[in-house]
Amino acid sequence: MNEEEYLVEEYIQTGNNAALKELLGLKPALAQGKTSLNVSPLLLSCYYKKPEISDTILGFVKNPDIYESAAVGKFDSLANNIYTTPHLINTFSDDGFTPLGLACYFGHEESARYLLLKGAEVNTPSQNGYNVYPIHSAVAANNADITKILLEAGADVNVKQVSGITPLHSAAHHGNIELIILLLEAGASVNARTEDGKTPSQMASSAGFSELAKILS
Repeated sequence: MNEEEYLVEEYIQTGNNAALKELLGLKPALAQGKTSLNVSPLLLSCYYKKPEISDTILGFVKNPDIYESAAVGKFDSLANNIYTTPHLINTFSDDGFTPLGLACYFGHEESARYLLLKGAEVNTPSQNGYNVYPIHSAVAANNADITKILLEAGADVNVKQVSGITPLHSAAHHGNIELIILLLEAGASVNARTEDGKTPSQMASSAGFSELAKILS
């Protein structure tokens, strides 16, 4: 990476929108480069949860790819990508996530619905060593609506990501009672254990949610 590419990354991380806009105005090609985390500047802005930065970058990216479109929630661009390159719908971004996984993690319900309608696989894990399924992403984002959509589409409620964590473990850790009820109604196991032996009840307890821990015990 050269100095300007590092500056792009720094401005994204720090939320320096004015400086980023000025730099991209001088060198718009930087908006479509790579960052040190092996994702595009647009994807990086999504991971840092800086929508104003994402909007700025979108002004310099004419055609976001299917992964960027899913992550940023740009539905028209996502639909166009699926129409022109439908074979990419179940492929993986450079950091190992499917378009559906990205839409779920970043909370874009309309995009998640559309991806499922067009054939996105609901039970495909990430290919980056973390084994994250779309339902893990939805639960990690505390999004009950998308989690429900995934369950209705056949998502396995007891799949395990790295360290043996199930969606119920994650919901318990976050203390999200709505998600916990949703997952339990779908058949989530209260007896599932992580690789270090923790149940969802123990996860809730260690996070300070004692009442939820009792419900899950």
